[in-house]
Amino acid sequence: MNTLVNHLKVLSKSGIAILDSRISMDSYVPMDLSINNGSLKVFDITDPVACQVYIDEVLEQKKGKVAYGGYLEQRNLYADKSNFNAANGLKRDIHLGVDFWCDAHTEVITPIDGVVHSFKNNAVSGDYGPTIVLRHDEGIHTFFSLYGHLSLASLDDLFEGKVFKKGSVLGALGTPDINVNYAPHLHFQLIKDMQGYQGDYPGVCAAKDLDYFQNNCPNPNLLLNL
Repeated sequence: MNTLVNHLKVLSKSGIAILDSRISMDSYVPMDLSINNGSLKVFDITDPVACQVYIDEVLEQKKGKVAYGGYLEQRNLYADKSNFNAANGLKRDIHLGVDFWCDAHTEVITPIDGVVHSFKNNAVSGDYGPTIVLRHDEGIHTFFSLYGHLSLASLDDLFEGKVFKKGSVLGALGTPDINVNYAPHLHFQLIKDMQGYQGDYPGVCAAKDLDYFQNNCPNPNLLLNL
């Protein structure tokens, strides 16, 4: 994995926009949704409306248009979702990608060249909703990028092997009814080994599995360089 990490670092010398290219990179502002953020105590972030209120407050305070963050954050965002809480008490609450919170229907931009590996509408509440996975072949390195919480139209006219060049429009952000009960955002995740998954891959893990997933899912900001 160290060689892939080093490769990701050299793919971009400056920040890469992953949403509408008309949004200035200066408008991307960090946001903390972790259990350590005391400001969230007065917000039920499991509710998309309440979560959006908090996002809007952060964007207004920081004069931003896109709020981003979340890699390896432990969150309460999934506390109300049964598929994140196993019967044995083992809960998945550590986030493995970076989220980009912005208006529904905002365009999603391909950060580097890739081809469609797979796609699927993961329509179970709390899941990704419409999801696209790209494969990136970079010399000796092959890795994957996952884009979750898209609009249904983002899946139109897709096929495995379809080429997307860097900077092209991949899709758009979905609304809460389509992205299965979240405030509008993009979940962006890098993956080394897809483990046979198609149009899906775990985006949240339990603490006991963190070592494996942290190794298999490097920090997306190594590529985006925000």
